[in-house]
Amino acid sequence: MRPCPAEVVWALELTINLIIRLNNKIDPRGETMSMISEFKDFAMRGNVVDMAVGIVIGGAFGKIVSSFVADVLMPPIGLILGGVDFSDLAITLSAATEEAGAVLLKYGVFVQTVVDFLIIAFAIFMVVKAMNSVTAKDEPEAEPAAPPPPSNEEVLLAEIRDALRNS
Repeated sequence: MRPCPAEVVWALELTINLIIRLNNKIDPRGETMSMISEFKDFAMRGNVVDMAVGIVIGGAFGKIVSSFVADVLMPPIGLILGGVDFSDLAITLSAATEEAGAVLLKYGVFVQTVVDFLIIAFAIFMVVKAMNSVTAKDEPEAEPAAPPPPSNEEVLLAEIRDALRNS
């Protein structure tokens, strides 16, 4: 086994010390904090967990709305419009060839997606409106602040004005 040159040993020691320092950060209380515990503190904050729950519920809600629009809402609308299936509505831009399929502008799917968006946007609007009305009731109305007392300049100017009126 060949001995390691001093430069290699020095570089390894420097790298190991750097990794140890990065891994053992000092938290605001002055205690050492490993990267894993720092990540745990970040991930378990209330806002991060609330956001994650909201994203999961929002994704599930989006799927429910998409199914509602595609499977429940659009078929009767298509029936009223003469038996139209919105998912099949398209404009052929280029006919199919042996090498490639047809190029289609599927505006029916776009209409379904717009209806999905409008339903989700309306539902979010209603939730935000309800939350704002609840938080508005919880906060007492602040009394209007009393006007600040007049400054020394204003008092002096008022005295001059009154002296001129009296003379």
